[in-house]
Amino acid sequence: MRDAGFEAFDAIAGGETAGIPFAAWFAERLGLPMQYVRKKPKGFGRDARIEGHLNKGDRVLLVEDLATDGGSKISFVDALREADAKVEHCFVIFFYDIFPAARQILADAGITLHYLTTWRDVLDVAAEKGMLSSKQIKTIEAFLNDPATWSEQHGGKQ
Repeated sequence: MRDAGFEAFDAIAGGETAGIPFAAWFAERLGLPMQYVRKKPKGFGRDARIEGHLNKGDRVLLVEDLATDGGSKISFVDALREADAKVEHCFVIFFYDIFPAARQILADAGITLHYLTTWRDVLDVAAEKGMLSSKQIKTIEAFLNDPATWSEQHGGKQ
């Protein structure tokens, strides 16, 4: 997040449901207000997708637990932007980083993805600490390099 600059944000938003505790922690640590964004309007009351006060033009950091292909992040960003927030950054704890299109999907939406760790980081640490055999490492690397083919070769559906 150093490259985004913490001072670049006016608020922190967490995606329903797993992003909320991480967003709350970020907001508390940065002394910023927090909102959370629902996947869809709740269907009663104000029918809101966003809970928490958001000012027009607020620069919002979206915080989530993980990112796979980026699709749910786009939905949350769209909701925030519809509320006149400026959203250009998303932080996730874990980025799968196995689907090449994920970064591009987010970039096309004007979102820079920041993350704490990836599968490759986890694999590197496990290998370095001798937690996996060389065969296990090769199997995992084969999956990470081409999940669709690996899945198909191991009984998964196309």
